[in-house]
Amino acid sequence: MSLLQIAEPNQSAQPHQHRFGLGIDLGTTRSLVAVVRSGKAQVLEAATTTDTLLPSVVYYPSTGNPLVGYDALTHLADDPKNTIVSAKRFMGRSQADIKFSHPYELSGHKDDMPTFVTAQGEVSPVEVSARILAALEERATSALPIDSVEGAVITVPAYFDEAQRQATKDAAQAAGINVLRLLNEPTAAAVAYGLDKPAEDSVNSETKENYYLIYDLGGGTFDVSILKLNDGVFEVLATGGNSALGGDDIDRLVTNWLIKQANVDPKDVSPHDKSILAQQAKVYKQTLTDAKQVDIDIVVNEQSYQGVLRHEDLFAIANPVSRRTLSVCEQVLRDAKLSSTDLDEVILVGGSTRMPVIQDVVAEFFNKQPLCRLNPDEVVALGAAQTAHQLISGDSDDHLLLLDVTPLSLGLETMGGLVEVLIPRNTPIPVKKRQVFTTYQDGQTGMVVHVVQGERETVENCRSLGRFELYGIPPMKAGFARIEVTFSIDANGQLTVSAQETTTKTESQIEIVPSYGLSDEQKEQLLTAGFKHAEEDKNARSLIETKVEAEREVLALQSALNEFAALLTSEEQQSLAKYIQALQTALETDDLSVIEREQASLKPHSDAFAARIMNQSVKASMAGTSAQDW
Repeated sequence: MSLLQIAEPNQSAQPHQHRFGLGIDLGTTRSLVAVVRSGKAQVLEAATTTDTLLPSVVYYPSTGNPLVGYDALTHLADDPKNTIVSAKRFMGRSQADIKFSHPYELSGHKDDMPTFVTAQGEVSPVEVSARILAALEERATSALPIDSVEGAVITVPAYFDEAQRQATKDAAQAAGINVLRLLNEPTAAAVAYGLDKPAEDSVNSETKENYYLIYDLGGGTFDVSILKLNDGVFEVLATGGNSALGGDDIDRLVTNWLIKQANVDPKDVSPHDKSILAQQAKVYKQTLTDAKQVDIDIVVNEQSYQGVLRHEDLFAIANPVSRRTLSVCEQVLRDAKLSSTDLDEVILVGGSTRMPVIQDVVAEFFNKQPLCRLNPDEVVALGAAQTAHQLISGDSDDHLLLLDVTPLSLGLETMGGLVEVLIPRNTPIPVKKRQVFTTYQDGQTGMVVHVVQGERETVENCRSLGRFELYGIPPMKAGFARIEVTFSIDANGQLTVSAQETTTKTESQIEIVPSYGLSDEQKEQLLTAGFKHAEEDKNARSLIETKVEAEREVLALQSALNEFAALLTSEEQQSLAKYIQALQTALETDDLSVIEREQASLKPHSDAFAARIMNQSVKASMAGTSAQDW
């Protein structure tokens, strides 16, 4: 008797041929790739070195092919302008947003994502990232069976906006990688730590809500997220961060400290010498991970200097960076409506959290020893690999449901320049929200849908994401048309906005893909300005809404007078016109009390007019109808 080979749905027709999903941590300073094999997530090592971390560096020589990783890193000191590091900091951002220090010559319009001017011509941050991703995929395909890789889950900082996420997907596409999902780095870390699995000694742990804070400080980005686990649902309650803050900043601070110790002004040091000193500063910083002090020996502008760098010195040097991270933690705790005592655990992620000065600051701030039992460099890639495995196989040993959130509120512009929020910040994604709007003027056959992002009440204080037009609205009286607007965010954080007129089903939509991302200053302003100006915005919104409503009332009365003036005597028409004029005059001011007073004065007259119109309509509809018909 022969056996018939079968396969489960979504599985390979040949069971011995496995399909793999990669987990890629595209880091600012170092990147790596992981995969699940034999049920366990593991980081894939390079063929020529036991070090699993690939430096996120690409070198563009005057001749020959670009070099990636360690081969590129060797050229950083002697040719910094052609050795691109921390390209992630430039992803999805305009040239005007690039305010941090760097040695590169940038090209392009100030409102567009810049390109690096290299010996091989201009290259974009997307192209640089694509080469890094291609090197990681090559590492994976060399270690796995031929044609077994189905795609990859690529991690991004939780605070990446739409433009930065889109730039990451573009880089993957350029590298020939099928993106299964973009996953927030803190969420990936939570998956790796298995936070969905209750402690064995906990009582009724399946019904207990657990709160975790993920503190992710990498080489060039910082993210912090608060996660809640309840009955198998793993939800991101709040998130925050800074896409241009990390260990690189501490390296620069240490470099400047070293230069000043040599009695030299950092401005007088060449980029070449600074690059060499930065490498030394990083070594000294890493040495202090296990030592209390380190001897320093540097050359600044051809002058030698020897000294000592102590743990206390590094604590003071890194203080500006560590304090900035803690201010973000404070804001995220407020957003989640929690205190530090509500947290079950604080988890450290990112290579920079190896530093004792960071661990000490975090422990002191939260009054809790943070968790760092997993390699902080690898934990994000491991979590991404587990997620990719679940997406590829459709098989999971646990019941974890991941709910990421959108970091900023999304809405559209309404009359008076007000923002109508459809998706508030920290809403779990994927999400779809609908809301019905109507026309402002009689006979209106089109409208512009203006999509905005931010925390303020007025459009001028928020960021514009895009506009599109909807035509084909049937000409009706103001307020009768029904336009359904839908905001949809997928699992990758991609926003799509559509509008449909419900009678004719006329529809239009836009996929929001901005050409550049938010600067650090803009992000901070959008997040904090809403709190700072809350009372002011509330009063401004009240005034605008009152004026818009009054203007609509005036338009409606003027339209009614044109059609039903015969229902009023000449004296009544003059009296109504007088009150309408008084309200119009009040609308020219910004005095809310005056506008409300004139509205109240007009109301008895407009109500009486509306009652006569209604009576006439009822009489007309009842004409020729007998009681027997009822």
